[in-house]
Amino acid sequence: MFQIMTDSCCDLPAARLAELDVAYIPMLIELDGKEYIDDMGKEFDTEWFLGKLKEHAQPTTSQINVGRYMEYFRPYVEAGTPVLYLGFSSGMSGSFQSAVQAVALLKEEYKEVAITLIDTRSASLGEGFLVAEAAQQKAQGSSLLEVSQWVEENKLRLDSWVTVDDLKQLERGGRISKTAAAIGGLLNVKPIITVDTAGKLRSVDRVRGRNKAIQKIVDQTIANLHESKTNTVYFANAGDAEAAEKVIKRLTEKVPDIIIHHYPLGPTISSHTGYGCLALFSFGKARLEQA
Repeated sequence: MFQIMTDSCCDLPAARLAELDVAYIPMLIELDGKEYIDDMGKEFDTEWFLGKLKEHAQPTTSQINVGRYMEYFRPYVEAGTPVLYLGFSSGMSGSFQSAVQAVALLKEEYKEVAITLIDTRSASLGEGFLVAEAAQQKAQGSSLLEVSQWVEENKLRLDSWVTVDDLKQLERGGRISKTAAAIGGLLNVKPIITVDTAGKLRSVDRVRGRNKAIQKIVDQTIANLHESKTNTVYFANAGDAEAAEKVIKRLTEKVPDIIIHHYPLGPTISSHTGYGCLALFSFGKARLEQA
């Protein structure tokens, strides 16, 4: 038997992770001088946090350091339980490299360290989609090797289509320039963002208006569904229930038998996207190559 582990950037609620028998390492968020634990909605008040984002609060996040990874991995090493860790994209955070370093240090302490690390090259429910699939395969009797091979072979088929409503958050994170944010705000321009093969966010289009942005991410997602012959999508939103309803309505109109797993965008990810982010994830054709 083995243990699947992930981090709170996967945006699957704690209750769902418990059902899947997946352990997780929380990210940390700082807001107004106070530190909060992103515990996947177990105690953290997501609705309160989204309200703060809507008021243009500016939270910051910190990656998981080597010491915290060692703390979470150590009990499994001592119990002799193999671990399969599916981590947040190395293209967006240094956390995965910290996990690599933690395993190297543990190997200096213990003779046997059975920890397999996979960089999902995904974020939010893209990472969560892979975690859920891995957990379901494990529940059906697949071995650690079989599950890890499947994730490695399919992770770059996991497509992400994202739009944000608040360009200032992208500006803060260095994703766009101050000038571009100002002009975009004046012209009501909404970026269309995907994730490339390096696991980095990549702006691929700009449209005028929220409704056109919704149409674009839904249509791109459906095109990818046709490529993969599957009808399952994961959908995350950072507030703006009205826009989320439009996404779901358009998806179900276009693909009547579609299966939608809909969860809130978690606080770690939404700290960087701002209020109103909409993100769709599906399996389809190969991703865009690294820019």
